[in-house]
Formats: sequence, structure tokens, C-alpha cells
Amino acid sequence: MSQLQELDKTQQTEIEAATFRRLLKHLDENKDVQNIDLMILANFCRNCLGKWYKAAAEERGIELDYEDARQRIYGMPYSEWKDKYQLPATEEQMKAFEAKKNK
Repeated sequence: MSQLQELDKTQQTEIEAATFRRLLKHLDENKDVQNIDLMILANFCRNCLGKWYKAAAEERGIELDYEDARQRIYGMPYSEWKDKYQLPATEEQMKAFEAKKNK
């Protein structure tokens, strides 16, 4: 039996939460990776994480505003992050994004 199968629910939740926090830290440390790049390569971005965060809260009966959820993901208000770090999408990025959407 593997170690993973022996985890109780609390341990599993703690590990998953730590993994999620590490993902957020990694994204925060790599602000040069644009959301459109994430969408092209992985079919999700920081905004998707915000939507999933909000949905998970609501599944647990917790009302959470989308902007509050995004602030938890970005570590600051989205508008501030966008002004500081988001670059306009290039023509090449937009073509790749449209090609991905049309698959």
C-alpha cells in the first residue's frame, strides 16, 4: 500500500492546501508568465484559479466575491496586478490562443 493511500482526510487536505499555496507562490515569483501564455499552454490562468476558488467557497456555503477570490490568487487587487504586470497580448499570442480555442 502506498503512503498516499494511508493519508487521512485531514492530512490529504493539508498537503493539497500546501501544494496550492506553493502553486500561488510559484506564479507570484513568475509574474512574467502572462495569463494568455498559461491559457495557451495549460488551458487555465490565474483568473481561472480565482473562479475555482470562488466556486469551492460557494460549494461550502461561503459567499465570496469574484474580486476577493482573485485578490487571494494574485496577492493584490487584480486591477493593481494588471497595471503592474500584465502586458498587452501580442499578435502571435492571440493567434495561438484562437487556435487553441478552435480545437
